[in-house]
Amino acid sequence: MRLLDLYKVETLDSRFASKTGESLPNTPQSRWKTPEYYFYYACFLTIPFFMFKSVYDISQPEHPGYSKFEGLLEDGWIPGRKVDNSDAQYSGFRDNVPYMAVVLILHPLLRRLYERWTSGGGGGQQPEKADGAAANAQLQRRITYDLTFAIIFITALHGISALKVFVILWLNYQIATALPKQYVAVATWTFNIGLLFANELSGGFRIANMAALILPPQTSAAGSGSSPGVGEWIDSYGGLVPRWEVLFNITVLRLIAFNLDYLWSLDRRASSPIEKKNLDPTALSERDRVSIGAHPTDYTFPNYLAYILYSPLYLTGPIINFNDYIAQSRHPLPTTTPTTILPYALRFLICLLAMELVLHYLYAVAISKASPDWKTYTPFQLSMLGYFNLHIIWLKLLIPWRFFRLWSLIDGIDPPENMVRCMSDNYSVLAFWRGWHRSFNRWIVRYIFVPLGGSQSDVSKFRAAVNYAAVFTFVALWHDINLRLLIWGWLIVIFVLPEVLARMAFPAKKWRDRPNLYRWLAGIGAVCNVLMLMAANLVGFVVGWDGLKGLVDGIVSSLGGRVFLFAACATLFVGVQVMFEWRESERRRGVDMKC
Repeated sequence: MRLLDLYKVETLDSRFASKTGESLPNTPQSRWKTPEYYFYYACFLTIPFFMFKSVYDISQPEHPGYSKFEGLLEDGWIPGRKVDNSDAQYSGFRDNVPYMAVVLILHPLLRRLYERWTSGGGGGQQPEKADGAAANAQLQRRITYDLTFAIIFITALHGISALKVFVILWLNYQIATALPKQYVAVATWTFNIGLLFANELSGGFRIANMAALILPPQTSAAGSGSSPGVGEWIDSYGGLVPRWEVLFNITVLRLIAFNLDYLWSLDRRASSPIEKKNLDPTALSERDRVSIGAHPTDYTFPNYLAYILYSPLYLTGPIINFNDYIAQSRHPLPTTTPTTILPYALRFLICLLAMELVLHYLYAVAISKASPDWKTYTPFQLSMLGYFNLHIIWLKLLIPWRFFRLWSLIDGIDPPENMVRCMSDNYSVLAFWRGWHRSFNRWIVRYIFVPLGGSQSDVSKFRAAVNYAAVFTFVALWHDINLRLLIWGWLIVIFVLPEVLARMAFPAKKWRDRPNLYRWLAGIGAVCNVLMLMAANLVGFVVGWDGLKGLVDGIVSSLGGRVFLFAACATLFVGVQVMFEWRESERRRGVDMKC
């Protein structure tokens, strides 16, 4: 495999691979070897060096602001360098990578041994040749192992709080299967959204807090006060991850998905859609796996638990729905072979190394956390602090998602890839959300956006705007219940509007005889999109509204800053043109990612 092939999206997720390899219609000739793009190559060979150097310089001990964030740094493994491990979310993952790597190896290995033992030593039939009975036997073996390992895994992670998780799962299953059909959807959403708020307000239903509420005041005040002590003693057995509620939001998505999939399956219980459409169950398309991959008899409590608690995807995803999980458990996909997994594993290791180098040489996160005096930095340095903070956010999400997807692939389940574009390879607000946390985006489309009516031609523009607002309000609340993320969600909805209006005012079909002019006009609009995306994400995930104001003021408050802003926009224009051509090269391979 060539190095360039390693970075093709088809290597990242085979779902994007073209079946024919033929170029898509209306795809222009390659521009890579034109004088215009040779100029862009020169920009790419020079400008990134100065971008890295600007943050490297302010990360040096000689810089006047170093003393403010020095306490946030730790000793690194690169000689002579500290490491910026100040991001609590990523440091929890980074510090436990060796232990998780052991689990990644042991879990699939133990499964192979279990399946060889339970299938009589032969390893079972090849999935592609297995008949219905053999496929069902394969499913039952997988469910038994997944559920057994999950119980051990969840107990190790959450200790006594694993019981809380099982109670929540049981209640959600009762909503789906015990309530009258007409109440299931409303009850599911009410229960799970209420659960998000309850987890936030109660801190994960701590036993000590509940005991203080339930028991009379005099019980805890009199004598030795043993009752609250017992509650705290029980809470102390919280496992490796005592705050189970922090990562439970991803499980909430699976709870909702199962209930709605079960509800929709009730409308097709009379006959199997797979048999009705005369489909090959061993070669279902992804669309069919997601919509009809499970039989009506598959919605059992053990299958439900195995799906919700599937160990490789339990903590962070990617999200896979129940139908797809069952379909792949019966008939493993050909994409879970070593020839597919090894390039993906190599890309993961490259990303992990890139993150380590960034954290050892660019202390952007620590600088931002130390409440810096923005006036001590030049406009260029300020903009690069914001830029590399966003890149670190991208990497800190990408690396765990790819680690757990790699574990799942090795184990025989192929979930969607969450990050299919580099953070610096996005110019459209709409397309950005198709490629960032992609499995969550697909979940939103299936379970929220389409049921609300979507944004099709028969839906009014006002209704479509309301649907977008509802979606991003849920997305913000799902991430965390705070005002900063609500502002982020609403900013995204507002920033979608200029792009929609621009597409309406400048339809591509009217510019077919002037493709270069249209491409350059689109590039100007895309630069505005990039600036808005950076602003929204800096508010939501990095410095907040006040921090963004400080960054912007530091950039535009002087003539030099305004000149720099113009140069930065010109640089973004160059980047956008390369993004355009990169997507056209994908289309020439028959790939249309729509993001």
